[in-house]
Amino acid sequence: PLRMLRAARFLAGYHLEPVPELVAAVREHAHRLEIVSAERIRDELDKLLEVPDPSAGLWFVVDTGLADQFLPELPAMRLEQDPIHHHKDVLAHTIAVVAKTRPERLVRLAALLHDVGKPKTRSFGDNGVTFHHHEVVGARMARDRMQALKYSNDDVEAVRKLVYLHLRFHGYGDGWTDAAVRRFVRDAGDQYERLVDLTASDCTTRNKRKAAMLARRMDEFKARVGELAEQEALDAIRPDLDGRQVMEHLGIGPGRHVGQALDMLLEARLDEGPLGEDEAFRRVDAWWAAQGGSTAEGIAPTTGG
Repeated sequence: PLRMLRAARFLAGYHLEPVPELVAAVREHAHRLEIVSAERIRDELDKLLEVPDPSAGLWFVVDTGLADQFLPELPAMRLEQDPIHHHKDVLAHTIAVVAKTRPERLVRLAALLHDVGKPKTRSFGDNGVTFHHHEVVGARMARDRMQALKYSNDDVEAVRKLVYLHLRFHGYGDGWTDAAVRRFVRDAGDQYERLVDLTASDCTTRNKRKAAMLARRMDEFKARVGELAEQEALDAIRPDLDGRQVMEHLGIGPGRHVGQALDMLLEARLDEGPLGEDEAFRRVDAWWAAQGGSTAEGIAPTTGG
């Protein structure tokens, strides 16, 4: 039975067209996939998603009924996003997004599952069709399906996070503060690069102007992330000693001299890199001697006892 799934990968990987006899045979025997272990199905799905363009294979598993056996959320997305304006259905959009992402297992899984919450959240109102909170519902559905397919906890959490956050960037055009950019990066965590890939690929519009605008915003956003990362890397650099160590070493209390000593050490670190504590204490001694060795702002040296 697993050969039926393997056929989907071969169709996609070698750009083949399924003959009617193959389609008919798979439709007839698709139910036999239920005797195959979840782990083997999972592995075959991963291999399909890693071919350069898995579109033909994904359509094959839907059209033959194979997807009903292990990923019923996929055929369930065969509904129009907006029946009034006849936008492409959710499934067609999903497969297009998968094809646009780089052929890496987890980002492709996230692309495959990013809109699974839409059928359950679709509603019609005065302003047309909406899918409010489909990312929240979809994240739960993605988690449940991946657990059923025996994916590792790390894989499940990675894809759940990507599905949950896949809409976050779309508010960027409203003018994000630096804090909002930092929050996006923090929330994405180690999935940041995959989230950027998924977000960029989620634009499948034929409107070239709209697509160019999104690409420009994404480039601006990535540039801001880079600038903030550089700044925060600089901000994270600290002197090799802290204020307490300086005070104890020099035998002085709090005051401007402590701050000046730390500034001197910070400048040395920026210029030379980490000094190490021994060298830092030597620099403090030399600096302190150049100051005349006076106590800070008239505060007497600290003494034991």
